[in-house]
Amino acid sequence: MLSNQSFINHNKFGLINFMLLPFSAIFFILSSIRLWLYKFRILKINDSSLPVIVVGNITVGGTGKTPIVISIVNYLESQNKKVGVVSRGYGGKYSQDSLEVSMTSDPVQCGDEPLLIKQQTEVPVVVAKKRTKAIEFLIKKYSLDVIVSDDGLQHYSMGRDIEIAVIDGHSRLGNGFFLPAGPLREAKSRLKSVDFIINNGSHFEGEVSSEIEPHEYINLVTNEVKGLEYFKEKKCYAVAGISKPDNFFSILQKNGVKLIPKPFPDHYAFSEKDLSFNENYPVIMTSKDCVKCVSFATEQMWYLSVSAKINSNFYQQLESKF
Repeated sequence: MLSNQSFINHNKFGLINFMLLPFSAIFFILSSIRLWLYKFRILKINDSSLPVIVVGNITVGGTGKTPIVISIVNYLESQNKKVGVVSRGYGGKYSQDSLEVSMTSDPVQCGDEPLLIKQQTEVPVVVAKKRTKAIEFLIKKYSLDVIVSDDGLQHYSMGRDIEIAVIDGHSRLGNGFFLPAGPLREAKSRLKSVDFIINNGSHFEGEVSSEIEPHEYINLVTNEVKGLEYFKEKKCYAVAGISKPDNFFSILQKNGVKLIPKPFPDHYAFSEKDLSFNENYPVIMTSKDCVKCVSFATEQMWYLSVSAKINSNFYQQLESKF
């Protein structure tokens, strides 16, 4: 049963959503018109000479795309495919048309997710506000077999051969409303036109199952590696600057960590002060966040190494499409 305060908050949230519905209707109309204009090529689509795989979603907020992108890239590499990755580099402050990401790039400039992808795959990664520019950059500089776009399902000016939509297996499509009353960027019917729907964290008929699999803890300073039992029954600060920090906290709790949760906004630009806590407990963070903390890291800081475990049949089906 809801408490009085919870009941008030629940109804206030519902009322706000209701008041935003007219704006959601406008968003729906505009997004539908835009999709139609690209579908019938009234607006220009820049087709690539190479196969392009887009990994995106139809909702705002994290669905776990980046680990899935990394897993797909690593699989294709294992099959002797030369792969490049393009991204918008959300939150990055770069000003040039295209920026190639190196192993030591500043995440403030290129964005945290592109840097993480670069470090965990070592393939060419380029960020650009217009992903078509990033694709052109890759094709001119490298001899590749396939390009993977991290996000960009709605970036219709970028031609694509395969579309993969990632859904959070728990929240799915939220309340089913369009922005700003809900999380939808596009209509639910858009899922019927994609090649694959990857369900991250659950099972649903007709969707490819995936789950985030934790592996080990790695120290930011010493690179020391510890197994998942290492922090069991130990009190630790858990730091997560991602859209759904509870997903990360849940993984740690399942592995026996006694959490002091420290959530931050998605893509948060950490400073040394942010991670200076009162007690000298270990600090565990996500791999996406740790790339922004290397310059001021201490031996107290660790990150949890994870990967996306995708249904094995998916990769064969993916390869058959290009």
